[in-house]
Amino acid sequence: MIVAELPPEKLRLVCPPDKVGCETSAELGPVEGIIGQDRALKALKFGMEMKGKGFNVYAAGPPITGKRPATRSFLERIAKTKPVPSDWVYVNNFQNPYEPTALMLPPGKARVFQKDMKNFMEQAKRVIPSTLQSDEFVSRTNNITKKAVADRNKILNDLNKQAETLGYTVRMTQLGISIIPVVDGKPVSQEDFDSLPPRVKKKYEQNRDLMRAALDKSGKEINDLDAKTVEELKKLRDESVHYAIGGLIDSLTSRYEGLPKVLQHLTEVKDDILDKAEVFTPGEVEEKPSDSQSGPLEAKVSEQAFRRYDVNVIVDNSDLKGAPVIAEDNPTATNLLGRIEYESKFGALVTDFTLVKGGSLHRANGGFLVVGIDELLKNQFSYDGLKRALQSGSLQVEDIGQRLGASTKSPVPQPIPLNVKVILVGDHATYQALYQLDPDFPILFKVKAHFDDSIERNENNQKTYGSFVHSLCEREGLGHLEASALARVVEYGSRLAEDQTKLSTRFPQIADLIRESNFYASQDGSKLIKEAHIKRALDEKVYRSNLLDEKVKEMIQRGIILIDTSGSKVGQVNGLSVISLGDFDFGQPSRITASLGLGRRGIVDIERESKLGGQIHTKGVLIISGYLENKYARDKPLSLSCRLVFEQSYGGVDGDSASSTELYAILSALSELPIKQNLAVTGSVNQEGEVQAIGGVNEKIEGFYQTCKVKGLKGDEGVIIPKSNIQHLMLNEEVVEAVKKGRFHIYPVGTIDEGIEVLTGVKAGHLKNGTYEPGSVHYMVNKRLGEMTKTMARITEASRFADRAGPSEIGALAQPSSKPEP
Repeated sequence: MIVAELPPEKLRLVCPPDKVGCETSAELGPVEGIIGQDRALKALKFGMEMKGKGFNVYAAGPPITGKRPATRSFLERIAKTKPVPSDWVYVNNFQNPYEPTALMLPPGKARVFQKDMKNFMEQAKRVIPSTLQSDEFVSRTNNITKKAVADRNKILNDLNKQAETLGYTVRMTQLGISIIPVVDGKPVSQEDFDSLPPRVKKKYEQNRDLMRAALDKSGKEINDLDAKTVEELKKLRDESVHYAIGGLIDSLTSRYEGLPKVLQHLTEVKDDILDKAEVFTPGEVEEKPSDSQSGPLEAKVSEQAFRRYDVNVIVDNSDLKGAPVIAEDNPTATNLLGRIEYESKFGALVTDFTLVKGGSLHRANGGFLVVGIDELLKNQFSYDGLKRALQSGSLQVEDIGQRLGASTKSPVPQPIPLNVKVILVGDHATYQALYQLDPDFPILFKVKAHFDDSIERNENNQKTYGSFVHSLCEREGLGHLEASALARVVEYGSRLAEDQTKLSTRFPQIADLIRESNFYASQDGSKLIKEAHIKRALDEKVYRSNLLDEKVKEMIQRGIILIDTSGSKVGQVNGLSVISLGDFDFGQPSRITASLGLGRRGIVDIERESKLGGQIHTKGVLIISGYLENKYARDKPLSLSCRLVFEQSYGGVDGDSASSTELYAILSALSELPIKQNLAVTGSVNQEGEVQAIGGVNEKIEGFYQTCKVKGLKGDEGVIIPKSNIQHLMLNEEVVEAVKKGRFHIYPVGTIDEGIEVLTGVKAGHLKNGTYEPGSVHYMVNKRLGEMTKTMARITEASRFADRAGPSEIGALAQPSSKPEP
């Protein structure tokens, strides 16, 4: 069978400049919507329009496809058609200050209400003291006080007269009213009273009971008088204060008709002011030594007293033109769910409703919240808090200390009803883990928006690429691209997708390429980005990151890493692998060798034995065993011990892309046919001997080309790849040019038979009538395995006979038979 090498036109799908639909990107229109993500857009739209509980969205896809900005852009377009949600504020709960009250106001009214309350309090602080210090109020207060004093004196005078008739006098003390006996017109002490004759004392004691009854009656009258006086003074003060602020309250309430909870709060404010009018009067608080940081204690206490009437704005939607779209990039528990702050006062930490702060969930209420799942899971309490809010349908601001079990008393604000669509953005692996391990996740996030990492490469999408470039250049003030430069960007998109029929949706990387090319265009003084600038940006990007690649190639050139690119060897093949540095991937050849010996261990993977081989690589080696048994062990058991190894490999080895390479090495070792060292091989294999597609084919080919280049390119070097990988080829121009000149060669194979023929120059051979064609690879392999099986059988028989016969008999048994073999 003849394997034809690939022509240059198959190695890279070139985009002609006339296929991008413009002379420069400036002629194209801006991009609309999310490029090539119809499936994801349909899921997003469904999730946003679905009203049922739990229809939140998980936007899943590769991490560098621009899911988050694309999702936000899509949501912003939807949000413009939605109504602006209500504002929310917290106000003091005058019945229970530890449970602040949440008030809902029309959009944009929160700041207005806050300002109205501030103005109202400023006016109240002026008119109330003015009223309470007016001449009329002072006069009426004095009249009430004078009348109360007169009535009190009358009661005491009547009591004193009655006491005189009974031999007592009345005295006022700090402990109240007391009675003292009077003897011969003079009050006597208790000691003198005790020295009186018993007859006289008895008379006084009889009158004392009458005096005590009169005293109790007068005391009650005085207490009633004091209570009445206080009530009259309070009534006078309330009437005066009510008169002073009545017009202010009426003016304020008229602005909030139709908001019953706001009107109720204003009523409570008025009642509380009437109850605490004394805080409005200067001088009520005794001045104490001042605090060096906060001023006089009087001012500080007064300020704290007036804070009970403040309005704490939690959500202000005054600037919105539709529903909010909030992207939380740092979803800590406090940033996401809100927090309660504390401030230091007199050496202690205190808080109140004015220190309750909303989070991004509050701002997104009535709209959309976009959160990265990786950031969310990194922050303690955030994910649980988000689930709790979605499950309860309400937002409860909590003190984190309480959730940790701290006993500090802090406010528990009234929950705010929650109506939000949450969009989590992450990769597929995290989605699967959450779906399987968290029973709440599939209930709360019922919609999956699947973002693809590639789109079809057709004329329409090529023009869409151009529209993306146009929008980027216009938005960031970059130079526009010529048609040839835009064509190179399209080709770069196929290289990122590793597919000639696809374009990558890794738009952040595409955008970086345009920005870097614009930099080099600016250096050249060009207003337009040309093809040369795109090429330079790509080359410079590689140069910044390929130091390790160059070091490896230098070690190969100097013979430190042993790689042959000429001659032929038995049991030795050049394999290809890809090394990823995160921002840069490059191909590296590896010498793979196979050594044979008699035994029954089969294929021994040295990488696995040394615990350097991964699970997929181990699977590939086991598949090789399956191939050998299927091909050669139908009429005999395999009696071999074959060791496979990646020479000079000191790190982990994984993947099955070298399984065909390892099989070629085994076939060479068994047939003793040398393998051409000017060729390198990649491709996985199945048990039927079919060569399967692998990843990183471009990097592997380019890596071996560079290796041959540093070793001295002779013109016969090349790479064997799976035939199914032809569609993935987007090789760089240098390799394509070398193939065009006949200096490098790429051979696509579909089977092991095709590959072994290219490597050895010997026919693989077909099975006919139970045997392979003489002189073919399979014939020689089968013959060698048969010989090894017979030799192993003789050695096994000799071992069994050892216990029953002498050394001479054992030696005779081990000699080959002189009879012809069947």
